[in-house]
Amino acid sequence: MSARNGAAGSARRCMAGLAALLVASPAWAEPLQALGAGEGEVSIVAWAGYIERGESDKAYDWVTDFEKATGCKVSVKTAGSSDEMVTLMNQGGFDLVTASGDASLRLIAGGTVQEVNPALIPSWGTIDTRLQNAPWHTVDGKHYGAPYQWGSNVLMYNTKVFPTAPESWSVVFTEQTLSDGKSNKGRIQAYYGPIYIADAALYLRSARPELGITDPYALDETQYAAALEVLKGQRDLIQRYWSDANVQIDDFKNEGVVASTSWPFQVNTLVGQEQPVASTIPKEGATGWADTTMLHARAQHPNCAYMWIEHSLKPKVQGDVAAWFGSVPAVPAACTGSDLLGAEGCKTNGFDNFDRIAFWRTPVANCGEGRTCVPYGRWATDYAAVQGGG
Repeated sequence: MSARNGAAGSARRCMAGLAALLVASPAWAEPLQALGAGEGEVSIVAWAGYIERGESDKAYDWVTDFEKATGCKVSVKTAGSSDEMVTLMNQGGFDLVTASGDASLRLIAGGTVQEVNPALIPSWGTIDTRLQNAPWHTVDGKHYGAPYQWGSNVLMYNTKVFPTAPESWSVVFTEQTLSDGKSNKGRIQAYYGPIYIADAALYLRSARPELGITDPYALDETQYAAALEVLKGQRDLIQRYWSDANVQIDDFKNEGVVASTSWPFQVNTLVGQEQPVASTIPKEGATGWADTTMLHARAQHPNCAYMWIEHSLKPKVQGDVAAWFGSVPAVPAACTGSDLLGAEGCKTNGFDNFDRIAFWRTPVANCGEGRTCVPYGRWATDYAAVQGGG
């Protein structure tokens, strides 16, 4: 069984526990049954680069036409992490969020988002079948959002220091001398979000098979302790725990950073700036994200929100987003539906890597088959301590 399928199986086993946590308020217990007129606006919490209106590059604009066609003015609040997305949605005032799997289940379990009605989304049937019923947005057969984009957390590296692609994530987890004769100490970055503990667990799955790690998001106390030790050892190698994609881009250009987990967005940007950068998925595989557009339980503009979800699934929009961000579209037709993405864009961005990715998911205590695992609250507290030197 592939790592991806193993993780999905574990995710489904924990759905019963999550479903029991759902807040079933009569105010939003049932999804919308019919669309009405647009309310004139829609507000979205999104990852950087996900909602573009041509301000960065006039060729990349999938907002303006939507606003003209629907009369729904789009406002965007950019979030730098899944934790920030959860906080913003819990505070309220937003209609939609492009949530990754480590946020989506928390939003569902907390009653922050509502079930969506696929019948009101004409393009639902065009969604990649690998994503339509994915466990990070589907609970008890109910959908709490529409897939948007997906991709892997790649290993980005400096091609002058690594003439050939690194074969293992060990280059960011263990001190070693690189091809330029210098140590990697102080030249490495790591993602600052607690979900990064899964990257260490993924590495240990191969490096220490005796630990018996099968799912990097379902770790018992022994497995979890081993992952934390790897991260504590990594701390001496770290130049920065990155959260801002643009800051990481600058660090690779100006601060001597040579290797890090990253997103294709940073890789594409640096390559476009003719920097000596490339990316790879090492032999251990990679963690990744499959993002879902989710509707707030108390959305003030549900009609415009549904209109946006439908718009977001159009092949050209999907392809343009993928071209800009370096992601893979949730609608396969987008692979040939966007001039910006191009004929090879889906392949370049990793369409065929789906089974090598352990997609982000919220760790829970009841992880199935009678196992007790370390829940996300511990991940958040302990990773903060690691970064602070504790």
